[in-house]
Amino acid sequence: MQTAEIIYQGELRTVATHLQSGTVIETDAPIDNKGLGQKFSPTDLVATALGSCMLTIMGIKARDNEWKIEGTKVSIKKIMGTDPRRIVGIDVTFDMPAGHGLGEKERTILERAAHTCPVAYSIHPDIAQNVVFNW
Repeated sequence: MQTAEIIYQGELRTVATHLQSGTVIETDAPIDNKGLGQKFSPTDLVATALGSCMLTIMGIKARDNEWKIEGTKVSIKKIMGTDPRRIVGIDVTFDMPAGHGLGEKERTILERAAHTCPVAYSIHPDIAQNVVFNW
């Protein structure tokens, strides 16, 4: 079964539909690449997917162990290179909620789990993944 369908709308905008759920994501080319920058760019989605995937894997581990990480915030910074234009780095910063009650052992387990997400393994090794956990 196909995952998604993408339609070009013109003006460097696409509309992607997740076929199973019907969820829609629109993308724009960024301003620094002749676009409007009014939506996520495709490279923004790659960077964002890394943080979302890491947090999801942490959520699975937390749920399995009955730990609470609700309210965790992840900030993403995409770093672009040139010649060729590409992502050269992704900064991922986790701000964990106060009062989580997790000790050093639990924190280490969650941090290690984050690094095992499928997106982290799928990103080319030349793309730096700079990950910080603020407990």
